[in-house]
Amino acid sequence: MNLQFEIVPDDRIGCCRDLCNELMVFQKSKAYIKPELFDSMNFNTRLVPSVQKAIHNYIVVVKDKDEIVAYVYSNISPKETYSNEFATFFDMSSVSKDNVGCLSQFYIKEGYRQYGIGSKLFTMSMEWLNGFTDVEDYFIYVSNGNIDALEFYKHKGFNVSHDILDGFITVLRNKKL
Repeated sequence: MNLQFEIVPDDRIGCCRDLCNELMVFQKSKAYIKPELFDSMNFNTRLVPSVQKAIHNYIVVVKDKDEIVAYVYSNISPKETYSNEFATFFDMSSVSKDNVGCLSQFYIKEGYRQYGIGSKLFTMSMEWLNGFTDVEDYFIYVSNGNIDALEFYKHKGFNVSHDILDGFITVLRNKKL
């Protein structure tokens, strides 16, 4: 294994297309509440709109030689971005600043898990998010059935805040220290 971590500019997010689509299939395979909601979720409906709506984006890919084997996508967005036709992701009045940080998508291909890639990507994302003085609240949204991800984020200091969409998504939250 020859792993390289690379920050990707917004105009090159297409390199994440296959892994983003694989993430949606993975999430559907784990889901026990409304798995059919994932049928319309893919790179074009999830990652592209999120990047376009955000104020700042941070995308890191992990390559093994020329193959992308993992990625993380984090963003800084206006808090109102998280109240839309799909769902209201948190109580807007509970966030005092105008913007929030979100670790939005995170995926590591099977066979590359348990090598510390996730911890390194998480640390890189949190360091980036913490660099914004106009953000105090950080969110992570975990799809139902993805117990490993939920436990990973809890171990990293995030707390379960609440569920949305009748348990389809668990909202984790942390405040800037």
